[in-house]
Amino acid sequence: MRAVSQAARTALAAGSPWVDTAPNYAHGRAHEELRPLLREYPTVRVATKAGFFTEEQGRTALADGVLTREEAAGRHSLERGFVRWQTERSLATLGRVDLVFVHNPEHDGQGLDRTALHGRVREAFTALEEFARTGRIGGYGVATWSGLTSGAFSVPELLALARQAAGSAEHHFTGLQMPVSLIMDAPITQALNGGGPLVQAKDAGLITFGSAPLHGGALLDAMTPELVNLIRPGLSAAAAALLAAGSCPGLDVVLTSASTREHWDDAAKALAAPLTAQELRRVTDELAGE
Repeated sequence: MRAVSQAARTALAAGSPWVDTAPNYAHGRAHEELRPLLREYPTVRVATKAGFFTEEQGRTALADGVLTREEAAGRHSLERGFVRWQTERSLATLGRVDLVFVHNPEHDGQGLDRTALHGRVREAFTALEEFARTGRIGGYGVATWSGLTSGAFSVPELLALARQAAGSAEHHFTGLQMPVSLIMDAPITQALNGGGPLVQAKDAGLITFGSAPLHGGALLDAMTPELVNLIRPGLSAAAAALLAAGSCPGLDVVLTSASTREHWDDAAKALAAPLTAQELRRVTDELAGE
């Protein structure tokens, strides 16, 4: 069994409420591998993305006339026609989609001013509003790596773009995904102080997702026994890092992957008892003082 389906099966069997995927994951095979698992677990909610695509998917989009040759070479597009085309393919392959994230829109905006970037994001939102209005997807959102921290856009600006795309205050922008970890900890410290994008998103009624809680595994090298004990004695390094991220105020879903049921249960047990704000602040203060 391929790695993506093994990790997904582990998570679903353990009761994970969400599966997060994208058309370009697993070299473009993630959706195909997930579909039979989604039939087995009909209550799990499914989030995918629009924007990035593989070289093969780019060739197909070019042949279908939804991308120019230059756009296909870029491997990322927020053009309304392409977002519509990619979302149709995701629905056809997965069978159902609860949430479509516009994937790293800041990538599409390289070399553009903020006004032009926001115009492209609005175009993508307009395409996804069409799917949401007809009930084909539950809603849409933005999954960003650096857009919120670089100043490319803010949560209030994204909400304004959603209202413009919908033509009214009744839009279907329902989710925000961004990195939350002890390495990329600005969202944690901001939320502890009552502000930042996660708090803004929660106040607007969005579902908030924290990605890369282990920073692609790089965080594990920094998880000293002293830091683990400060977070919670007795945990593994991975569980302690996940607990810190998952305890961030305003965060609904921590996106992680586990290759074995034992690792998943270890993480789930830790996350079941989040740190208090005071405990989490003690951890961030300790790291800030290093």
